[in-house]
Amino acid sequence: MIFAHGSGSSRFSERNQEVARRFNDRGLATLLFDLLTSEEEELDRRSGRYRFNIALLAHRLVIATKWAKENPELAGMKIGYFGASTGAAAALVAAVEMPDSVVAVVSRGGRVDLAGGAFIHELRAPILLIAGSADYEIVRINRRVTKELKALHRLKIIDGATHLFSEPGTLQEAADHAAHWFLDHFPVSHYRDSSSGSAGVSLSLTNQRSRGALVSRQSQ
Repeated sequence: MIFAHGSGSSRFSERNQEVARRFNDRGLATLLFDLLTSEEEELDRRSGRYRFNIALLAHRLVIATKWAKENPELAGMKIGYFGASTGAAAALVAAVEMPDSVVAVVSRGGRVDLAGGAFIHELRAPILLIAGSADYEIVRINRRVTKELKALHRLKIIDGATHLFSEPGTLQEAADHAAHWFLDHFPVSHYRDSSSGSAGVSLSLTNQRSRGALVSRQSQ
């Protein structure tokens, strides 16, 4: 599962790490990386210049996806996107741009409307939209988007959750629904580091487009 987070978050955020761990516990590999460079993030904090540039964010996500597909250690693995906030719109656009590579998409508290009507209509990968019941604007947006989607889709409302899913148990519930969605749409690939006997391995990724990444792969 490749993560695409929104502005103000990062691959080191406790929320992203918690979701990744729950995915790993179910045998799902995860790739966490930052869509913006450190300089871009600082500029975005001051001006908001990049946070709604969905085309740029989707392009960075496509680059990360191509890296994953070309990495020998990830060969043969199915790819899904887990997007949050504006990252969910980037995930939807990237899934349309790579229809033969992306098997499923999950949006958590996502501004999927920012992908634009053309991409929403063209999406073919099954998508799960997760929103908190107390995140009223996101619920409204997601309900509207479901009327435009042609792909297999489902809207799941997490009772009592606000935008950040900071209420006790709500993030875990969202992660569990996401994991089930991914597992329903492709088989689990397992990995074992035979040299160390450990349950998984972490890798770092850097390139000119994205600052870094963490790959976590979990075996049975």
